[in-house]
Parts: sequence; C-alpha cells; structure tokens
Amino acid sequence: MIRSMRFSHIPEVAAIERICFSDPWSSKLLEDSLQNSWNHFWVAQEEAAEAVLGYAALSFIAGEGEIQRIAVLPAARRRGIARELMEAMEGFARQNQGEALTLEVRQGNEGARNLYKSCGFVEEAVRKGYYRHPAEDAIIMWKRGI
Repeated sequence: MIRSMRFSHIPEVAAIERICFSDPWSSKLLEDSLQNSWNHFWVAQEEAAEAVLGYAALSFIAGEGEIQRIAVLPAARRRGIARELMEAMEGFARQNQGEALTLEVRQGNEGARNLYKSCGFVEEAVRKGYYRHPAEDAIIMWKRGI
C-alpha cells in the first residue's frame, strides 16, 4: 500500500536510508524536507503489518519534478514496490500539470537504471565524479511529456 509519508514514519525511513545509501539523509533532514511545501513523500507499507518497506521523495516546482530519493529494503525488493512508488510520483506530477520528471542515479546501479528505463526515463547526461563513498558518475535521466 502506498500512502503519503507522515512524521511518524521518519524513524523507519531514516533506517531505510542507512541501509540503502552510502550517504544517508538524517532524521533531521527528512523532517525538514517533509515540512517543505515543494517536497512530497510516499511510503510503501504492507497492509497488515504497517511496517515501512520503502519510500520515495519528489521535489516538484514549476511543472517539473525531481525524484530525490527512492529506496526499498533489500528483503522487500523484486516485489514491484519501487515501481508503485514511481507510479505514485508520476501520478502526482500529472495531477499537478507536471511536464517532466528527472532523477540521477549511480552509473553502476543497473537495477535502478533498468527500472527507470522501463518507466519511460531516458538517459540524457552524465555528472562526472558526482557520488562519493564510493566515487562514481551520476547518470541524469528525464521523462518528458508526462
């Protein structure tokens, strides 16, 4: 089940950050971001348990959305959760007259790149040496005309 993120979800989302990212967002950054009217967050939960399995963050300004985060716990992957989160963000953008979505992804993250391509994103640019821990290029992807 995909639903809007609440402040009560922050501890679980912060734990997902620490598991999934080498440079995780802090609880404070998540809290501050959740208060910003340009940012929109969703969580994926199992119906019965209500445990957070994944989450997504979208910054939406002037008809364009930047997917800032999408993460699913390793044990919950390959169940379509990331795709559902992507659909939630695109649906939000479409409902708000969005024209395009963009994101950046580690060059070596083939699983994520394949997901984004299957959702209609196209690789358009490279940011050399963008990521640290480990150092890696970022691939910039866009989905236009949503």
